[in-house]
Amino acid sequence: MLYSKILIAVDNSEFSEKAAINGFKLAEQLDATVALLYVVDTSKAVANIDTGVYPEQALFLLKKEAEQTLNKLAALHTGKEVVKFMPQGIPTKDIIKTAEKWEADLIVLGTHGRTGLMHLLVGSVSESIIRHSKIPVMVYPSK
Repeated sequence: MLYSKILIAVDNSEFSEKAAINGFKLAEQLDATVALLYVVDTSKAVANIDTGVYPEQALFLLKKEAEQTLNKLAALHTGKEVVKFMPQGIPTKDIIKTAEKWEADLIVLGTHGRTGLMHLLVGSVSESIIRHSKIPVMVYPSK
């Protein structure tokens, strides 16, 4: 199968940078259009009244972090222009939704490699994407 539109889902982790670099290399080899996606996780926009941070401010900071991450990672790509997506919502749902809307042929993402209790409590975005995506998913391991 030929991949012409590759969607790389990222966050601000080192694992995402590794996935982005490898996704960019693949896109260059295939002469594919590439997009970076950072889902602003609205569940993390919580208030902390003790420190004076309200939900709107927390969301603003999360969006700023997402924008900086997208720009930093996009600068690593030497090929065609990078399309950037920054929806607000739930990563596991919005990665798949964006891939389908953009008509991506492949989703590329990294994994944090959590195991045991952390994996059970936090869950795995990568695992959920693999289970629910209708298009191929390429996961770069943390190690």
